[in-house]
Amino acid sequence: MKASRATRALLVLGFVAGPLCADTLVLRNGRRVEGELVGYRSGRIEFEDSRGRVERYDREEVARVEFERSGWAGSGSGSGGGRPSGLRERSFSVAAAEAWTDTGIEVRRGQRLWFDASGRVTWGRDRRDGPNGEGGNHYNANRPIPSRPGGALIGRIGRDPFFIGSDQGPIEVRGSGRLYLGVNDDFLQDNSGSFRVTVYY
Repeated sequence: MKASRATRALLVLGFVAGPLCADTLVLRNGRRVEGELVGYRSGRIEFEDSRGRVERYDREEVARVEFERSGWAGSGSGSGGGRPSGLRERSFSVAAAEAWTDTGIEVRRGQRLWFDASGRVTWGRDRRDGPNGEGGNHYNANRPIPSRPGGALIGRIGRDPFFIGSDQGPIEVRGSGRLYLGVNDDFLQDNSGSFRVTVYY
């Protein structure tokens, strides 16, 4: 399994060990923040706390990021060095101008999914980004996931959206139903381009 862009950056910095599940940001002043790593951009770490707020921290403020082990390490025999072999896979073009792309994939609660996303979308004037979406903290209450980057790749099962970005998984499904893919934006009329996404399930 290839590491996501944020994970690769943190590996270089010596932060990461093991598969990702729940994250803990440890600051040099001793403070610990529980939540989820969002990204690493321009020397700053973006971290969403347990209340859903995304904060940015300078590299010098952070002692380390701890990732809780998921309890599943893989056999190492699957493709990508972490994704199990024998998974089904389907590829999709996720258009930025469409609210949701129906994958036709039915999933069940607790199932693990892997994603491989590429491409860039234009989602408004002078806004062009890859699957991780825009940099910085740009909260927008009207987006499907208000606290996550605009223009990012997201998924939805039932009524519950979830963030995907460049994360290649595993992502554990919280509900059962049809999987949809989309872009985290509230105004689609001026969007163009698409992400190429392969889902392994």
